Amino acid sequence: MLRVGNASGFYGDRFSAMREMLTGGPLDVLTGDYLAELTMLILARDRLRDPSLGYARTFLRQAEECLGLALERGVRIVVNAGGLNPARLADAVRELAKSQGLDAAVGHVEGDDLLPRREELGLPGGLLAANAYLGAFGVAECLRAGADVVVTGRITDAALVAGPAIARFGWGPGDLDALAGAVVAGHVLECGAQATGGNYAFFREHDVTRPGFPLAELRADGSSVITKHPGTGGAVTVGTVTAQLLYETGGPRYPGPDVTARLDTVRLTEEGPDRVRIDGVRGEAPPATLKAGLNRLGGHRNEVVFVLTGLDIEAKAALVRRQFEDALPAHRGPAELRWTLARTDHADAATEEAASALLRLTARDRDPDRVGRELGRVAVELGLAGYPGFHLTAPPGPGTPYGVFEAVSVDAAAVEHTAVLPDGRRVTVPPAPATAPAPATAPQPEPVDEAPVPGGPTRRAPLGLVAGARSGDKGGDANLGVWARDEPARRWLTHTLTTDLLRELLPEVAELPITRHVLPNLRAVNFTITGLLGEGVAAQHRFDPQAKALGEWLRSRHLDIPEALL
Repeated sequence: MLRVGNASGFYGDRFSAMREMLTGGPLDVLTGDYLAELTMLILARDRLRDPSLGYARTFLRQAEECLGLALERGVRIVVNAGGLNPARLADAVRELAKSQGLDAAVGHVEGDDLLPRREELGLPGGLLAANAYLGAFGVAECLRAGADVVVTGRITDAALVAGPAIARFGWGPGDLDALAGAVVAGHVLECGAQATGGNYAFFREHDVTRPGFPLAELRADGSSVITKHPGTGGAVTVGTVTAQLLYETGGPRYPGPDVTARLDTVRLTEEGPDRVRIDGVRGEAPPATLKAGLNRLGGHRNEVVFVLTGLDIEAKAALVRRQFEDALPAHRGPAELRWTLARTDHADAATEEAASALLRLTARDRDPDRVGRELGRVAVELGLAGYPGFHLTAPPGPGTPYGVFEAVSVDAAAVEHTAVLPDGRRVTVPPAPATAPAPATAPQPEPVDEAPVPGGPTRRAPLGLVAGARSGDKGGDANLGVWARDEPARRWLTHTLTTDLLRELLPEVAELPITRHVLPNLRAVNFTITGLLGEGVAAQHRFDPQAKALGEWLRSRHLDIPEALL
């Protein structure tokens, strides 16, 4: 058995988690996921200021506190904190170890950075970062060579777990089912406390004040048990694991560099308190291409929020919009103006804040001057000439740059995946020897469910009384997974929550392409909503730019639900 823990789900996660995981119970490997689409842009801007940067500096501070502890306990550390500069972070870890009198073998994985080969690979110009998502075999090479710490750049999040499993169990590229099982376990662990009750739809059923971080007990056949250290907060249940499995996934086939995992074969079993077994996962050959994330600056943006209080909210909003647009010189105005009215006001409110609505103006343009001083000037000059009760949430500031994320596919054989071993040797990691066409993005025929759908009297009620949801971002698209908690509710959910009904319940997505997939083993339906997030999280296209609360909005919507399910 291999015990793999997680201590980070994003750059900025709980700093103390590394020490908590090292001291909370036995581990063989401790992983940390520090990278996301937005993080790559942040690191790219760091690198512009200082070419020696480009990595997640938080990890180095954690290592300063915990590296000696990990070595003492025989726990190996695998992190993608290298970001855009894994070689430099690996050197920094060596320097740290030396300064503390520690003997630490450090390896790193590189080759994901495509920017130096942009023209050769046919990538567009103007990029700040271009990184392929590498697989797990480079991590495994470093561990087999005796690395105590492995630092990577942009590998898939699940590869942080699959790599140690490959090294421990000796799997090769043909062990597709075992690899797929490890990828599924890695996907559960990658977002840290999201697997132990964090961001969980039914959070009131558990004490999630301070959820612990998850770990997986992996076995040689690829099966695993998801659990957490004894005495830590939160909970590991079929529900919390299901929620994380649906997060940022799509259809039944989950493609990666090493294997395509079949999510429709996943079996979840509650094995005991805070123990959920994952088994039955089947794997197929991966695509011949790798996903690559491209980051560039899209322009500059600014935001002004007007507070509208009391009566005539709609009329006040119309007035300020008319005044603002009339006063803004057309030849100097931003290329894009977006107005959003949030009706947060309540009638006959007991506080002024509860009586107020927010009118948000977002401006975007490639020229920073067009979203800066001129925009603020026009907003401020309305102060004594606008709607009654005029005020802003904050004084207008200068425009700020925003980023754009784009996902493309590159030939896996053209990517120079390299493991740099602790002794400095460089090992080329070949692409998967057998590949298959990339999974279709269109929904496949849904399984026929012969069992009857619950009938009888219905009651108008929130969907969230019978279903959980979790949502998130994939570039400009939003993922929305919805699951039922028992078999009767699953049958009703599968038959009822169609794309047409989703468009009714969430009018904001009504005009967008929506793909629906059914995952019976997980009692779930999974939606991909194309284009909801515009050009990605860094572009700040909407109120909830990462669609984190999209699922909770859906759960709050009312529809006719069989009383037998309530």
